Amino acid sequence: MEKQTIHKDVVIIGSGPAGLTAAIYTGRANLAPLLVDAPADAVKQTSPGGQLMITTEVENYPGFAEGIQGPELMEEFRKQAERFGTEFLEAWITKVELHQRPFTLHTDEHIIKAQTLIIASGASAKWLGVPGEAKTPEGFGGNGVSACATCDGPLPAFRNKVLVVVGGGDTAMEEATFLTRYAAKVYVVHRRAKLRASKIMQDKALANEKIEFVWNTALEEILGTPEDGVTGVRLKNLQTGAEQVFPCAGVFIAIGHKPNTDLFRGQIEIDEVGYIKTSGHSTSTNIAGVFACGDVQDSVYRQAVTAAGTGCMSAIDAERFLDHLPVAMPTGDEVTIEGEHITPDHKTIIEPDGTMISNVAAATAALDEC
Repeated sequence: MEKQTIHKDVVIIGSGPAGLTAAIYTGRANLAPLLVDAPADAVKQTSPGGQLMITTEVENYPGFAEGIQGPELMEEFRKQAERFGTEFLEAWITKVELHQRPFTLHTDEHIIKAQTLIIASGASAKWLGVPGEAKTPEGFGGNGVSACATCDGPLPAFRNKVLVVVGGGDTAMEEATFLTRYAAKVYVVHRRAKLRASKIMQDKALANEKIEFVWNTALEEILGTPEDGVTGVRLKNLQTGAEQVFPCAGVFIAIGHKPNTDLFRGQIEIDEVGYIKTSGHSTSTNIAGVFACGDVQDSVYRQAVTAAGTGCMSAIDAERFLDHLPVAMPTGDEVTIEGEHITPDHKTIIEPDGTMISNVAAATAALDEC
């Protein structure tokens, strides 16, 4: 079957707060964005709307004094993006080509040509893969199992309860320490006899009387019921092999995050962990016309509100980039926003005052970059 070719000025990858905010802003700018997102997949733990789709009550997003359910918040984002003309495509992107503009994205049924690309593919929490960990109804994800203490820790379901945090790095120490504001007791389950976290984070957690460590132990299974959510975990001592059922009301998996950037490796600058590098106060990447926002480039804050903020930034960056591209005229010339004329052979730039400048060196450099 022949693939359908789609041409767009703005293509956005990802439909979390960053991607949908970028869609709202570019839609309001009459750029008719196309937003591409991965289909819902229980095994890969993907769903249109991003990580907030597996969060229950969101209490820290501005504008909702009484809080709002994560899926409901993302539905409002989506409706707003649709209102301003965003087109949605639910498909797996199998390949991207960023060596020249328009950029090319491939799905099983489409070839997408993009003048600008906004990457908002987010980051995924790393999971253990144990029974009971998957999203409801297959497991207890969203019903007592979480990968974000900041998002879910303050919820009534976890207040004054015994909670379990799995991990031994900075993420685990940060999550455990945060949870002590609300929990009766926090147990940190770690596979080794010492932590991998930085010393300052270790010291802070070890000094907290609400935190207790369970060393040399692996979490084997998360237990519970659909009605009550998590009721306990099955633990295994890795030195003795002994197993026990440990009662608790919630489990926080804190073994880190993995940015969803495998698709772009080798074509765009990323750091040693996999986050896309952006420039200064902008969301520009090392490729002109490609922008990144949200958790795919933010390894520090990872909040819905900060993701939305950078989504706005990417939209404005993309709009300005497009505004500065030359516009083709009936004569064959191209005219820039500054009033410069580029001759049809691209060899000469004629400035507004009539000054003629050779464009040969610039054109050669652009070809070299491609």
